[in-house]
Formats: sequence, C-alpha cells, structure tokens
Amino acid sequence: MKTPHSTLAPLFSTALSALPRQAGQPLAIAYSGGLDSSVLLHLAHAEANGAPLFAFHIHHGLSPNADAWEAHCAAECAKLGIAFAARRVMLGDRKAGTEASARQARYKALGELCREHGVTLLLTAHHLDDQAETILLQLARGAGPAGLSGMDAFNAAPGLLGSAEILLSRPLLQASRAQLEAHQAEHAIAHIDDESNSDTRYARNALRHTVMPALAVAFPGYQERFARSAAHARSAQRLLTELAEQDLQAGLADDSIAVEHLRALGEDRRNNLLRHWFGVRGIRIPAAAWLAEMIAQLLEARDGAELLVVHPDCEVRRHRGRVYLVPKPKELAGAEEDEYDERPVQHFRWTGETSIAFPDYGGTLHFDRAAEGVAAEWLQQQSLAISFRRGGERLKLAPNRPTRNLKQHHQAFDTPAWQRSRLPVVAIPGRLLYAAGIGMDCHYVATDSNFRVALRWQAE
Repeated sequence: MKTPHSTLAPLFSTALSALPRQAGQPLAIAYSGGLDSSVLLHLAHAEANGAPLFAFHIHHGLSPNADAWEAHCAAECAKLGIAFAARRVMLGDRKAGTEASARQARYKALGELCREHGVTLLLTAHHLDDQAETILLQLARGAGPAGLSGMDAFNAAPGLLGSAEILLSRPLLQASRAQLEAHQAEHAIAHIDDESNSDTRYARNALRHTVMPALAVAFPGYQERFARSAAHARSAQRLLTELAEQDLQAGLADDSIAVEHLRALGEDRRNNLLRHWFGVRGIRIPAAAWLAEMIAQLLEARDGAELLVVHPDCEVRRHRGRVYLVPKPKELAGAEEDEYDERPVQHFRWTGETSIAFPDYGGTLHFDRAAEGVAAEWLQQQSLAISFRRGGERLKLAPNRPTRNLKQHHQAFDTPAWQRSRLPVVAIPGRLLYAAGIGMDCHYVATDSNFRVALRWQAE
C-alpha cells in the first residue's frame, strides 16, 4: 500500500498537465514560506522541465517576523535557482476584517507581479482541507450554491488578480494537509511557521483548530465528501448561470433591464438574474436582504419616479421603466449645485489640438474634423468657456428645427436625469456653441471652410 506522500508528486504532475498551458510557459508560485507553499515550490521546481519559474512573496507587515520570512523565502529560492520577487502591501479598509483585507491586498499584488514578469499562470498551494474550510465558512455565512461550490482547480480570476489573462491554478486541491506534511517531512523542506495561524480569533483558524478536529473524529474522510458536495453545488450553479444568462439576454437593452421583464419572472428567477447581472458587471453580489429591498423599490415605485438605490460599488437607477447599474459618480465641482448661476466656469482657447482633457468636468473634449462643423480658423480666434448648465441656455440643432432649452433637448433625447447635471456645455461670449449629449448649435456651422471641426464630449 502506498504511503500518503508517495502520491503527491504524481498528483501534482497530473494536475499541472490538465492545465491549458503551452510547453515552456512561465509559472509563478504564490510563496508565503509556510509549509504548504514551500511544498508547492519544490514540486514545481522538480516539474518545471526548463520552463521559467518565479516565486512571488507578499509582505503584509502584520507580523514582527515578516522581514525574516521574506529573507527566508529569498534564500530558499536562491538555493533552488528560482527567480524571486517580493511586494510589500498596506492593508486598506478593514471593515470586512483583517483576513479579507489581507487577501484582497495579496491577490492584487500577485496580479501586479505576474504582469510585470510576463506570467499568465499563477499556482497557489490550496489543498483539500482548505477546500473543506472554505465550504464550512460559506455555510456559516449562509451562502448559496455559488459560495458552497468552493474553489475550482483553476479559473480566470480578473476580480482578484486584475486581469482576465492570468489563470489561477490550485494543483494540490485534491491533496490533503496530511499528504503535504508527509512530503515536507520526507524531503526535509524548510519552511516558516506563521504565529497567526494559531490565533482562533480569525474565522478560518477557529474552524481549523476546533471544528475540523471534531469532524475528523466523528466523520473520518469528511474532506473528500465535502469536496463532492462542492462539485454538486458547482454543477447546480452552472445551470443557474446558464438560466440567468438567458434571462439577461431576453431583457437587456441599452445596458439596462426593463422593470416589466423583472416583474414577469418569479422571485427566485428574478433574484438569480439580478445576481448574475451584478457579477457580469464586476459588482459585488448584494446580500439577500439588500437585494429584496432593492427589488421592492424597483417594482413598487410610481411611474415616472427617478429611483435611486445606493450599492457600495454603484448606483441602481430606474428611468422610463428600465433599471440601470450606474458607476458611482466622481465628485465634480459644481456638478450637483442646485444654483445654476454659481457653477464654476473654465475659460480656454483651442489652438488646434485633437482633444483637451477637463478633469474638473469629468472627461475630454474632442475636436473632430467633420463635414459639418465650425470653421477651424474661426474657432481658434474664439474665447471659449466650459461649464455645467448654468440655466437659460438654448440651442438650435438644425435650421429646420426650433430653438429649445437644454431641458427640452434632454427630454427629447431621453437623457436620464442623473446624467444631465454632469454633461458640460461649451460657449463663446453670449452664445452656446455645444452641449454634451445633444450636439452643436447650427448657427456657427460653416459652409465655406475646408477645415471644419465638430465638438464631441467623452466622459471618463
């Protein structure tokens, strides 16, 4: 009978060969210096077959031993002839907890290191016991099928690594912690011990040191059964995702969904669609209670109401019977001022540039050569001013169309109300020349110039 450690190298080799990779493709190891990543480093070194191999270490600065750990990792890589790179990170907002903040910072830094070194395949040392811990944590948080699916053997993780081109692989996911420990002991692989792994104030450590030992006694081999349950959850989630994509395509138009389309779906199917839409847009999936409140407001608001529901990552808006996920607007001086005449004005001249950035107004003004536009030589002689609407502006789009105020134009163009206050106008003294989202005033369209320019606004 084979001993546990004798199966680890073949298991790693099989997992690596199953990855969509080319011969000689560079590999990188997320290398903390702990037992798990140290075993992974040695396995990858033995299996590299001449492919460039990197070890990326993230220094979180949370432990007084962090400098020593980085030095240890650098020294071990030097012994093996493995390229080593470290990145120091500062933890940001810790409202979600130190573990979550450290994880977010770690993967962001790992993604940066991958891009800097031309690596598109990153290996982590997650194993079967980690998978069981993840499933238990998700169960304790009340997660649905997506959360209970656990970790995949490999997947693109642009939300974590900042690039869809980087593949995140967990080649030891079918190996137990006991197998890794046996392999380390057999090969005398040097590693560090992170004292925080014994701190049961952290949720994962609490499971590891209290719950899981009890499970191992009462249900030997529970890790494999948990992994099978996760596989069933992944299968169910794939079906839910397929249905959600069908529902999204049936109701999506102009990057928005009709309220009546949502109303026609049952509650479970509607929730499934909206969670999928948030995920597709790269927005954090809302909690069940928040989602229920949002849906109630969307479906019950009176006709014509310009509804706003605030999400940490975006604004949920309703306009003309459709739902929009709108990026949170950047703060712009004067954009939300109620008193139009107090909004700031920026004066400038055009000297022939193809575009001019106006960060205070949230975008770039382009000057496009066009068949219909103002004479370039005339425009260069004008004193121009950009501002947000100050009230009373009127604009005539064509000789055969009436002069209207900007509110009427925006209504005709069906411009959502939340966009109108953030669309600048460009004027010459005493006259409006251009309104973003509407167009050029026809009074200054030239007919006798060989070089005509049309203004165009592009928001950031």
